[in-house]
Amino acid sequence: QVQLVESGGGLVQPGGSLRLSCAASGSIFLVHAMGWHRQTPGKERELVATITGLGATNYADSVKGRFTISRDNAKNTVYLEMNSLKPEDTAVYYCSYRQYWGQGTQVTVSS
Repeated sequence: QVQLVESGGGLVQPGGSLRLSCAASGSIFLVHAMGWHRQTPGKERELVATITGLGATNYADSVKGRFTISRDNAKNTVYLEMNSLKPEDTAVYYCSYRQYWGQGTQVTVSS
């Protein structure tokens, strides 16, 4: 069993930054990637970024150059550094590992 706990969401002005964290507990194996997804009301959950155990990353086109995913394998924690935030980045952000999901953390970008 795996548990994922996100933190770091909040309200930020356009152009601002936030750092999300996801702490994982349970049977975590480096061979599997971890990721961040986001969802807004009425829309499907979409991929934001993923990172493998060896550090290979993948980003949605909409966040490339603004968001950075990283992973601390010793702490079983994955991070999402979000810069130059836009109102359209407003969503609930979810951490994922295999079939497991966190509870989500709200990010609101508004002036």
